[in-house]
Amino acid sequence: MAPTGTLIWIFSLAAVCVSEPSDDTFKNCTSQAPLFERLSADVKEAAESSGNLPSEWSSQQSAALIGSMRHLTDLLHKHQLKDCQLAEPKECPEAQVPENGGLVCVTVENTRYCKPLCNHGYDFGFLRRSRLFDSCGPKTRFRWDTQYVGGNRLAVCNAAMIQISGNQTAYFPKDQDCLKTKSQLQDSLIQSTVAELKAKNIEGEPQNACLVCG
Repeated sequence: MAPTGTLIWIFSLAAVCVSEPSDDTFKNCTSQAPLFERLSADVKEAAESSGNLPSEWSSQQSAALIGSMRHLTDLLHKHQLKDCQLAEPKECPEAQVPENGGLVCVTVENTRYCKPLCNHGYDFGFLRRSRLFDSCGPKTRFRWDTQYVGGNRLAVCNAAMIQISGNQTAYFPKDQDCLKTKSQLQDSLIQSTVAELKAKNIEGEPQNACLVCG
């Protein structure tokens, strides 16, 4: 199979495996144990090729590959959002994840706390230097105490030359955006977020901790 065809086949299989597979499909997915490693290696190789992509790839093949990658990216994005779904308290609506950033959320004593973060190069639409968290629980009548009127939008990350609207811990470092942090440093970020809650005298056993990216 040609390199482009191989990649498209892998992307297609990965997309099927990620999106609620049937029993028969699940057997096919589980038989492809190295699927993730193979997909990661092929994507990395193609990305590192930069402008030196194989000359035998036609523009039609490139278009097909882009389509497959977009479909898989959309499915993977929805898949990583599941980490914060169905958290306690169930009466709270799911918080909206800001684009160009992410949310770290944890439940303590039947109250959901979410900390918005922006990627490097983006800043919050409102000043929130002393506002690390938004909460939802019995005291808020199970509504988010957001700066935005009603709903579940907690923050917006706008493109900005400098980042001054939030606390310095509310930004992902340069070259370490939300997705990279989630793949490499998720546990560390969650632990530091729990420590920030305790520093605000919010005590209790943390539950349903998660990091999701917009």
